[in-house]
Amino acid sequence: MAWKLKIASSHGKPDRTRSGYERDRVQKKTFTKWINQHLLKVRKHINDLYEDLRDGHNLISLLEVLSGDTLPRERGRMRFHRLQNVQIALDYLKRRQVKLVNIRNDDITDGNPKLTLGLIWTIILHFQISDIHVTGESEDMTAKERLLFWSKQITDGYVGVRCDNFTTSWRDGRLFNAIIHKYRPDLVDISRVSTQTNRSNLEQAFTVAEQLGVARLLDPEDVDVQSPDEKSVITYVSTLYDAFPKVPDGVDGISPNDVDIKWVEYQNMIKYLSQWIKHNVAIMSDRSFPNNPVEIKALYTQYLQFKEHEIPLKENDKTKIQNLYKMLEMWIEFGRIQLPPGHHPNDVEKEWGKLIVAMLEREKSLRPELERL
Repeated sequence: MAWKLKIASSHGKPDRTRSGYERDRVQKKTFTKWINQHLLKVRKHINDLYEDLRDGHNLISLLEVLSGDTLPRERGRMRFHRLQNVQIALDYLKRRQVKLVNIRNDDITDGNPKLTLGLIWTIILHFQISDIHVTGESEDMTAKERLLFWSKQITDGYVGVRCDNFTTSWRDGRLFNAIIHKYRPDLVDISRVSTQTNRSNLEQAFTVAEQLGVARLLDPEDVDVQSPDEKSVITYVSTLYDAFPKVPDGVDGISPNDVDIKWVEYQNMIKYLSQWIKHNVAIMSDRSFPNNPVEIKALYTQYLQFKEHEIPLKENDKTKIQNLYKMLEMWIEFGRIQLPPGHHPNDVEKEWGKLIVAMLEREKSLRPELERL
């Protein structure tokens, strides 16, 4: 059977080729999975994208999950009710300034494949991709350009990885693996990526990303083709972007490049402060005071010096540790850093408390000795 199907040009519709059908098939699969990962939150599920949006109920539920708003809906089963529900969804999108080009309620109610795909892509663009922001972006960049810019930034310096588009650049799976490796180097052996097949690389990336909570919207055979579907790849990459830690605007944070450096700095600060605290707890607990007035007075002066000068300096170090921990916290939660026992700021705080108690006890013992002598 010949795949090329010519549609009468009087309708102004394009030729349908095998690649066109294949693109629609991949989009349908990707968009269905994307919708289901959101509908899961309200215990709903769709099987067929074109069929299961026709009555408008799933469409309204999807918009409610994405926006947090509550929308009205018609409960009847007649065509009129279906059209009404789809119209409620379309009107809501228009109120949110979402541009809907030539999509009417009966297009969705009648299960028109092209326009159903078009509607879902518009929703993905608005709710999934429009919020993407990247350090160094320019104001005139579109959401798609910002996402590509992020992909380039994250994979800069990886050998054999090029990020020029959302189609052929992703076919060999190296880009997906490089992005994951940047955030979780412990999960991807990047040295093997250059020697593996496209399918192996893609399978590895999608499997690891799934472990990190990224829904498997694509399969290797969807991407390892001459020209992967751009919209499907964008949708998947945007969910990767969502899943990985980002530094919020106006907040001190750590980029994926600097995590290891800051983590070493944090561990060293914890180590040195803990050792200093333990050393001084031992000194403060010592009760073998000299019996000489000059020596005991020198000991008390030494104590006051410690209390007034050294303690404030180390309190600053303690504050630095807390601030550094706040910056590292999202990387700890993400699993990039494994926090060993005793390395939480609260652990330092407990040790610090012991030092303060030991100091007070020492002063209580020193004063009477000083007065007696």
